Amino acid sequence: MRTNPTYRSLLDKSVSSLLSAIEIYNKPNFSYREETFAILAVNSWEILLKAKLLKECKYNIKSLYVMVPIKTKKNKPHKRQKEPKKNRTNNPLTCNFFEVITRLNDNGILIPKSLTDNIESLIELRDNAIHFTNEGDIHKQVQELGFACIKNYINIIKRWDIEIDLSKYNLYLMPLAYVDSKTFTVGVTTDETKRYLDFVKSKIDQQDDEEDFDIAISIEVRFEKGNSFSGLGYHYSPDGVPINLTEDDFSKSHPLTHDAICEKCRKRYVDFKQNKAFHEIMRYIKQDSTLYYERKLDPNNPKSSKKPFYSSNIWKILDEHYKKR
Repeated sequence: MRTNPTYRSLLDKSVSSLLSAIEIYNKPNFSYREETFAILAVNSWEILLKAKLLKECKYNIKSLYVMVPIKTKKNKPHKRQKEPKKNRTNNPLTCNFFEVITRLNDNGILIPKSLTDNIESLIELRDNAIHFTNEGDIHKQVQELGFACIKNYINIIKRWDIEIDLSKYNLYLMPLAYVDSKTFTVGVTTDETKRYLDFVKSKIDQQDDEEDFDIAISIEVRFEKGNSFSGLGYHYSPDGVPINLTEDDFSKSHPLTHDAICEKCRKRYVDFKQNKAFHEIMRYIKQDSTLYYERKLDPNNPKSSKKPFYSSNIWKILDEHYKKR
């Protein structure tokens, strides 16, 4: 089946822009790292959403234009007829990111609020970079936005079944742990930077309960001295590298109770029923130690009663059995 050339071009440019953002961000020495990532990542998202809008509007290119009333012979705006607004080079002006979101919503394509807030936070960083400057040390905060940005991009392509093959790319940002500790300096938070961080924090505080999308993904790197005998020995493969997880680690990796899963399933799926079939799926999940963990209510008491907890990764299993809303 022949693909619309404009649509295909937008998809290719979107991927290229995101790959460029990641490649530049991961360079060992690049002083304009966060700003450049924000500029290219926002560009990637805007092009991707325009491609989706174009397809939903049956490849009518005017669906991407800013339309204004034509002038009548009396030089007054026409009540019905419109034409594309022109930019400084006399080419049709396309709508901005927020207008694309509105038009997609009008076409029945609802964009998760967490996704929109993540991009809006990057837009604020981009606008400051282009129109003025960003001051202050916000490397960690921007990387947390970047992690969420990439995860959201991958998830929206899967959800919309967009014709983009990401399997051949390694989409990741260089972890902070790889940065030489000698390069760290004490950051000075200016009033402008504080206002930006407050803006992002307000978005996170209002984050909705959309499982697949995030505004920011927390990064925590800790180096601790001491023995590891207090931890729980844990490994996936006899040939793998052993790691040690404490009770607190398990509470973070397995945060879901059975009741919380059932409540979330009712909101997440249109055909969910807490019946025999569901209990069979849960029994299957319990056999996987990476998804299921029984935590002692009193870790120091060998005879303590236990409570089951589940990993957030169980949604990958449940999504195969139920239809998402």
